[in-house]
Amino acid sequence: MTPHPEAEQILAEFGVEIVAKNVMPKHGQTRAVASIDRIRRRHGEAHARFVILTLVETANNNTALDETGLWATSDIILAFRKNFPDLMENDIDRFLSFFDRVPVGRLQLWCYGLDGITNKRAALVGLIWERACRVFRKGQMELLDDRRMTA
Repeated sequence: MTPHPEAEQILAEFGVEIVAKNVMPKHGQTRAVASIDRIRRRHGEAHARFVILTLVETANNNTALDETGLWATSDIILAFRKNFPDLMENDIDRFLSFFDRVPVGRLQLWCYGLDGITNKRAALVGLIWERACRVFRKGQMELLDDRRMTA
């Protein structure tokens, strides 16, 4: 019997291959089975499925199936449910379309420079959330946008 059968079932459902801990995962592979199991236990099976769906079904994000990528995606989904409940209930394609344009793997690489300094998961969530606010809160952000004044 495997230690995380429910998580393994979710991963198999989306075609995610589980690799050994000593193997560097490629596209569509993970070694973070325990992370998806913790997400499942904390937030429910439907939420865990949606985390995997979000990473697997959006452009080039199936490389972010590691602990940081899984938890950051879970956090972003929770933030969207809190801040944009109508979108998450009635227009999930818009959320997935947004995530198509978020290069989660590249953002994770930037966060590795913070290793040992701050929490990479929180940093990644911040990078993704900043993009979400620019897309979904356009009117509110333009007055405060400091990017206009920087090179």
